[in-house]
Amino acid sequence: MPTLPPTKSHPIRRLLWQVVLAALIGAGAALLFRQGLIPSALNPLPALDLAEADPWLVDWRLAALRQDPQLCRRVLAQPQIVAEPIPDNPPKQGCGWQNSVRMTAAGGVHAAFDKATCETAAALALWLAHDVQPLAQEFFGQRVTSLHSLGSYACRNIVGNPLWKDIRSEHALANALDISGFTLAGGRQISVLQHWKGSGVEGRFLRAVHERACRYFHVVLGPDYNAAHQNHFHLDRGLFWCCK
Repeated sequence: MPTLPPTKSHPIRRLLWQVVLAALIGAGAALLFRQGLIPSALNPLPALDLAEADPWLVDWRLAALRQDPQLCRRVLAQPQIVAEPIPDNPPKQGCGWQNSVRMTAAGGVHAAFDKATCETAAALALWLAHDVQPLAQEFFGQRVTSLHSLGSYACRNIVGNPLWKDIRSEHALANALDISGFTLAGGRQISVLQHWKGSGVEGRFLRAVHERACRYFHVVLGPDYNAAHQNHFHLDRGLFWCCK
């Protein structure tokens, strides 16, 4: 019986494998950037400027702050934010914080959080300065002067969803913020609990700023998510994605 010549790899098949390999490499690089695992010496992205509106690749540039205290100190600069580094408390049993700050103001807004990771503080500053303040001017003709904080750090599990009850909240890493409302320059109070579902200007403002927060935070939850969030926004820079 005659011997058959060896078959040659089909060029389309080779091209397909090359595309798959390139996609896997790209996805891996994107994951490294998202988790802030690219060493600063190898990171080609410029440092964030909190004064810059609509920064490109903002999620990756925020993630670059996660494990780089020196970059954090450069980015979290006045007058865009008032924040001071705090000593690390390396997580034990899922609770603790690293590369975090104590902040009192951002975007011209009184925003007091005793413990917040650097990237979360930077995300808050961008949202307040470039989204909340312009929307307040549009809806009310005046600026926001303070937000109503329900805290940041708490050593606890996720609440409000039985499927996640045994998983630590991002609050346990100081990587989440809870906000229940805002005060305007004229003293007007905007409450998530009272105004979220309303058809008035307060409700429209709250729904607009909630949507804009999804650009800077990975998880943005409000009253439409579940009953546990009926009175506040939950904002975090954790592993998951959810904007509701």
